[in-house]
This record gives sequence, structure tokens and C-alpha cells, in this order.
Amino acid sequence: MVRNIVVLGGSSHPQLTETICNHLGIPPAKRFLGKFAVGETRVEIEESVRGKDVFIIQSGGGKVNDHLMELLITISACHTASAKRITAVLPLFPYSRQSDIPYNKTGAPLSKVPGQSSRSSQYTFDSRPQTPYPGGPESAGLTNGVDSLNHQLGRLKTDDRRNGNPARSSTLPEGTPITRSNTLESSKSDKSEYFSSRQTSVNGVNGVNGVNGVNGVNGVAKHATKPPAFQPQPGYKQWVAQAGTLIADLLTCAGADHVITMDLHDPQYQGFFDIPVDNLYGRHLLRKYIQYSIPDYRSAVIVSPDAGGAKRATAIADALEMPFALIHKERRPTQISDRQNATMMLVGHVAERTAILIDDLADTSNTITRAAKLLKKEGATQVYALVTHGILSGDAIDRINASALDKVVVTNSVDQTEHLRRCPKLEVLEVGNVFAEAIRRVHHGESISVLFDYS
Repeated sequence: MVRNIVVLGGSSHPQLTETICNHLGIPPAKRFLGKFAVGETRVEIEESVRGKDVFIIQSGGGKVNDHLMELLITISACHTASAKRITAVLPLFPYSRQSDIPYNKTGAPLSKVPGQSSRSSQYTFDSRPQTPYPGGPESAGLTNGVDSLNHQLGRLKTDDRRNGNPARSSTLPEGTPITRSNTLESSKSDKSEYFSSRQTSVNGVNGVNGVNGVNGVNGVAKHATKPPAFQPQPGYKQWVAQAGTLIADLLTCAGADHVITMDLHDPQYQGFFDIPVDNLYGRHLLRKYIQYSIPDYRSAVIVSPDAGGAKRATAIADALEMPFALIHKERRPTQISDRQNATMMLVGHVAERTAILIDDLADTSNTITRAAKLLKKEGATQVYALVTHGILSGDAIDRINASALDKVVVTNSVDQTEHLRRCPKLEVLEVGNVFAEAIRRVHHGESISVLFDYS
């Protein structure tokens, strides 16, 4: 029995809230969650939380935006009711896949194809300048090479000397005539023509306000000089709005003092917060499943479906002393917006072995189903997919049922009731006990390092 603690459950995952409360030996706090006719979220806390340690459990699956707004309103209500400390327990952190740093998904700056200068031309995905190898020839540096650059500079210098422009060439031959059109005063007067002509056309000074006398000075018609049209530079990549620091600021401003989550998609997300963030691991659950549920697991192969999850998969492979393989996904489409044309290559050997895919999140399940197809093509006898967060949105269930996957193992960080009914290949692991132990240790001020130890 844990005293002086209040556990509030959101509407995203009632079964997980019940499991945590049963482990702690306390009933869930009474609250009212509803919506007004217009769709606004309504939250009422029906118990006193003054001076108590409040834990609000809300996952990021399902209707993400509604659940996030419900969480923020609940945190604000507890903060207004003078709660001692408010901890947001988020098994699946919402918007964690939208990192806050704009980056180029191709991994290299965009460079124009040599010989093409139009804005509609294609772009290559080669980095520039290329790093030379030790003992190798010197890098060209630019797309057209250094010789082309020197040729262009030499031609500009020759044109400047020929036109007599002292602003571009400081070494003019003696006796070269300097015309007034190339001086600084003339450039200023040229720039002021646009503004002087507009003023003349408005006031009609010394001009004829007729058809032939518009913008005229002393009766002489003169056309107004228009400003140059804006031309964006070719290859300019607009920034995409990211929600990283926004969600962190929303939770902090609402009144959250602590955040407990599991397997953040981007571990850098913890740096967006000014409050403590405990990122628990689901790897030990997956490791125990491999040990006790997969026969002859030491002869199997741990496979990472992409390079981003290689560290996560190798941690489990090293702990179980199992071989490791990697699927390299190379995205080099003809168009930058075309993200589906990605080739997958296997690095390792899975022939006549059981392949175990390890990933942190499965949303549309496109990656793991394509990886399973590749593994079966390479000779794998069975393919398991072990995923921490099984969101399985859209047609993910139908895709899994029709795929080469033999079994998909997920945790109940997201409500899996409907998914279990539709997918016979699905198996669910319980994470409520892990979060309950984390809540108990945080409440008593104990260390939670034992929850990070999965070796």
C-alpha cells in the first residue's frame, strides 16, 4: 500500500491504469472525462489532490490530439488544486518522432547536375565538396571543377577592365576613361528613379495628368522603374514545422514537474525539457520473450530493420550472445518527394535460421513487413517482429496478416484490444508492472537505475 499518492488515468488506456493501480495497491482516483457538444475537452477532478504526489497516466496512441489536450487540462487542474508534484506518465510519448532540428533526409546537400541551370532540373544526392582519400588526387571541390571557376573569374575581370568599372576592378590601367554611369553617384540616382517617379506621378509636379503625361517631368513622358521580382534560389529547401520543443513547453507550462516514458523514438527529445525525464526501456521484456518463448534462440539472428535501430538491436544481441544482421535501406528516388522507392539490402546471414526483427515503433508496419519479405527471400525459416510500441494505424493489421511475418510481439503501451481481435499473429507483453515500479520508486525517492539494467 502506497500512501499520499494519487493515480489519475486518462481515456487513452484504462486497462493500463488498472494494472498499475493493482500493482501499487491503491484505487484509481475519481475523475470525470467528457466533451462538450462543440467538441471541447472537459476534465473534473473529483478527489482532493492538495499536497499529494499525482501521477497522470496517458498514452499517445489512438486519438493523439484529443488525448494530449486531455492530459494538459488534467495537469493544469491538478496544478491549480495545489498538488505537491505532478508526474506525467506517457508510455508512448506523442509527437516524439518529430525531432526539432530541421535536417536533410537525404543526408547530403543538394547539388545541381552538371550542365543544367534551369530551376526544373533534377538534383543529385552527392555531398560537395567530396573528401579526398589519403594519397589520392585533390578534390574538384565544385560541381564544374576549379578550372571552370577560374575561367569565370578571369572573364569577369576582363569585362570589368574593358568597361572601366572601378567598383569591380581595383587595378585599372592608367588613362582608362571612367564614365559617370559607372560611378557611385549615378547608381544612387538610378535607384532613386523609382521613388522619384512615383512621387511625381502622385503629385503631378510639372507634368501633364493625361494619358501621355503619366510620370512625366517637364511634359516629357517617362516610364516608372519597377523593383526586381523576387526569385528564390534553386535548391532552396523550406523548413518543415517541427513539434519537438512545442510539446515539451506545453507540458511544462501546464504544470508538469516530471515525465516518465518508454523507448523514445528520438532520445534527443529529453533535451527539449527543463524538467526531469525518465526514459524507461522495453528491451528487457523483449529479451525475456526471446529467452523463454523462442526455441533454440541462440542459433537465431537479431535483425535491425534500419540503421537507426541498430544500437537498440545490438544491445539485445550482445546481452544474449546472438549474431546480428542489419537491413540497409537506401532511399535514392528520382524525385525528392517520392519516399516509397527505397531499396533494402541485407548485411549478414540469415539462411536456415530464425530471424528476429527488433524495432521501437510500428505505425503503418510498412518497414517490418518489407523487411520480413526480404528475410524470407534470403532463406530465413521464421521471422519474428518484436516491437515496443505497436500503434498499428491505418491498414497495418491487414498488411501484417498478408505479410511473411510469423508472429508480431508488441507491448501494451498502446491499447491492443481491437488489434488482438483482428490479428491472429499478434502477441502482447505487459508493461504495467514496469511503470508501477517506476512510480513507486519515484514516489519514495528511490533510484530507478535497476529499471534501466537490461543486461
